[in-house]
Amino acid sequence: MPALFEYLHTVRGDEIDELGHAHNLAYLQWMIQAALAHSAAQGWPAEAYLRLGAGWVVRSHKITYLSPAWEGDRVLVRTWVAGFRRTTSLRRYEMVRPGDGARLARAATHWAFIDFTTRSLRPIPPEVARAYEVLPSP
Repeated sequence: MPALFEYLHTVRGDEIDELGHAHNLAYLQWMIQAALAHSAAQGWPAEAYLRLGAGWVVRSHKITYLSPAWEGDRVLVRTWVAGFRRTTSLRRYEMVRPGDGARLARAATHWAFIDFTTRSLRPIPPEVARAYEVLPSP
């Protein structure tokens, strides 16, 4: 599986704000959906983390908006793991409109790996880290 994962989404009417473009929360939702789809494609769907008793939670998001997305636009979310530390991971994103190549946003999420029972940080298991190729920048 390639290090760079692509997730395609079509902007829905319920993702449009009062200014007529996709609202900020929609971008965040696309990021999380892309991350979950990438994880599942790498052999780590939600059920696998539940069996392990540990998994990822968000520590922080950073989004830089570059151009608006409109209802009906197709948005390609590119995502990749940019690095691992003992208990955390950095995931990056780039959102583009394939029709005209416009860059809509770039973003990053810091994820923390936690034990679901104790809700405390836990070292990332080797089998989880091995599932992803680290790509510092595409």
